[in-house]
Amino acid sequence: MGLRLIEGGRRLLASGGNDNRVNVYDFAEGKLRLADSLVVAAPRPGALVWIAGLDYDEESGLVYAAGKENHSLNIIRLADGKLLRSLPLPATPYTCLVSRIHPFVFVSLWGGSAVAFVDRSTGEILRTVRVGDHPCDMAESPDGKRLFVANANNNSVSVIAVGEGKVQETINASLFPGVPNGSTPNGVALTADGGTLYIANADNNYLAVFDVRREGSARSLGFIPVGWYPTCVKVLPSSGRLIVANGKGGSSRPNPGGPNPGQPRHSSEYIGSLFMGSLSLIDPPDPAAMQTYTAAVYENSRLGKPSPAPAGNPVMRRTGESQRIEHVFYIIKENRTYDQVFGDMGKGNSDSSLCLFGEKVTPNHHALVRQFVLLDNFYADAEVSADGHNWTMGAYATDYVEKTWPTSYGGRGGEYEYEGGFPDTYPSAGFLWDDCQRNGVSYRTYGEFVQNPVGKGDTAVGMLPCLAGHTALHCRGWDLDYSDIQRYQDWEKEFSAYEANGGLPAFQTIKLPNDHTEGSRAGKRTPRAFVAQNDQALGMIVDRISHSKYWRTSAIFVVEDDAQNGPDHVDAHRTVALVVSPWTKRDFVDSELYSTSSMVRTMELILGLPPMSQYDSSATPMFSSFSASPDTSTYTCRRASIDIEEKNVRGGFGQERSEEMDFSRQDAVPDLELSEIVWRSVRGSHSAMPAPVRSAFVRVHGGEDGD
Repeated sequence: MGLRLIEGGRRLLASGGNDNRVNVYDFAEGKLRLADSLVVAAPRPGALVWIAGLDYDEESGLVYAAGKENHSLNIIRLADGKLLRSLPLPATPYTCLVSRIHPFVFVSLWGGSAVAFVDRSTGEILRTVRVGDHPCDMAESPDGKRLFVANANNNSVSVIAVGEGKVQETINASLFPGVPNGSTPNGVALTADGGTLYIANADNNYLAVFDVRREGSARSLGFIPVGWYPTCVKVLPSSGRLIVANGKGGSSRPNPGGPNPGQPRHSSEYIGSLFMGSLSLIDPPDPAAMQTYTAAVYENSRLGKPSPAPAGNPVMRRTGESQRIEHVFYIIKENRTYDQVFGDMGKGNSDSSLCLFGEKVTPNHHALVRQFVLLDNFYADAEVSADGHNWTMGAYATDYVEKTWPTSYGGRGGEYEYEGGFPDTYPSAGFLWDDCQRNGVSYRTYGEFVQNPVGKGDTAVGMLPCLAGHTALHCRGWDLDYSDIQRYQDWEKEFSAYEANGGLPAFQTIKLPNDHTEGSRAGKRTPRAFVAQNDQALGMIVDRISHSKYWRTSAIFVVEDDAQNGPDHVDAHRTVALVVSPWTKRDFVDSELYSTSSMVRTMELILGLPPMSQYDSSATPMFSSFSASPDTSTYTCRRASIDIEEKNVRGGFGQERSEEMDFSRQDAVPDLELSEIVWRSVRGSHSAMPAPVRSAFVRVHGGEDGD
């Protein structure tokens, strides 16, 4: 998160994350050599510091390093590596910037919506200035009069008048005024003369360019397209060229060779390894080039390009008409790809060679997409569960989420803090439950974003303020020992009470996570038994709703939070998704390009909710899956052709390694190893993956036959 060239470019400082140190590299002839480490604390798990952003004071020889985990500013003498002081901060810091003019160190308080001014001589906080949400990168004007602060959780950059200690101007970095948050401005840079400001908008994949020569009167010059998720922009002082770090590189791609191989491990095809970052080098554009770049950015953006609803489509609310769909059930499952489950469908864009949990294991998934709609061009917006549950419930993953999960999943430290209880991770607009609360829509959650009961007599607790009083008290969240059948039974008790007494909430979230599996741990369900009982629980929910008085006015949406645990021949993000309702089409292949945000937007339209981010605002609603007239024929749950209580035996492939894995929370296990264990458990210990089949990521328009 922090890099700083010092001593005329001869040395480089790099933050050491959860190693709790600053690494010092010698730089010569284009090569780096580790020369020293400045130790702040013992490495994890002995201490929680997490060195984030840093800067260096050339005059005093002091290094300033932000400690994310323990909310500190650490001051280290470079000459001997001595930690001189660890200053407590009022909130999670992102980075620090030594003023070249004033005796200050500026610290952006990532979790505090403020910038702290720290006195370099005393180490005391002189003042804090309120800015936007999630302040991160900063740039000081050459004369020291202004500090530009990127507010990643808003669409803005705050301009602080340093002498006055207050915000003199707020710059909107998005393409249009009034759009929801979601641009994620997280990097800023000024030209040498301080006249032009470049802003890296991570979630828009472009730079916003402003003329900032006149104080308080910033003027937009246009936009420059860059790569995927730009996290940093700098101006090279010698040439004025721009250098942009694209956090996710260029594009997504298929992963048919993993991450569950039966031959030597294809670690590069695990979704967390697919995105190799890249650098863009851009000449400073003249007015003609800026005009061309800007036109390209607007052409690439979906903002301001609404998808018109077909006449009579039941997704849209219409004034003066009774709402045809009044109850939405949102079922969130865990980590499967499309090909893993639907590869054997025989229609749609499927690859049977990659199918692990076909119709024998998942008869209800297969029956439901045959009776209703098969979605063969649906993609998770997320890469893993950490951002997955944020996308499924908020149509957005904040910069905090995107920048911290890779270290956690890469085994480099960090807690799983992504499903409530950690406000630093929350989108500024909150989640679907917040949206319901703000707009008077009734809601309830069954296991999603909840803390499980701890002791006898305890009840589940919602992990967000908006879930107080809206949480099913006896329905557990993540717990692989708690069967998805039991989750169904706990949900069904309340559903029957609502059917008898009225008051069914308009929006319900139901967690069914056990298709995650538990590897080959002896005495635990086999992977296919886990998936089979997950499938049966889904079938039972749909069966129960379809035989209730609420069926005609209901829609059931089903999605995996992410697709990280398997291969897919189209794209590593393609996943299992279903939409089931009397108002959906029958025996239909819908190949329209959809994502998680499309599903969220569709539910918002049904419930009369405004969008929460630029993603659901601009997503294609699932109009093509719906019909103008209902078919109220019911659904009957199918039984699996295998034993859903089948247990792993000792001596199975990966059994000993599975025993060592931590299944107490989502994605705590080494994904590549677990995926290989699951593959061999289902296909046989000596099975080999088929030869890779490459496909392009394309948009395909649906039809009755899926062509």
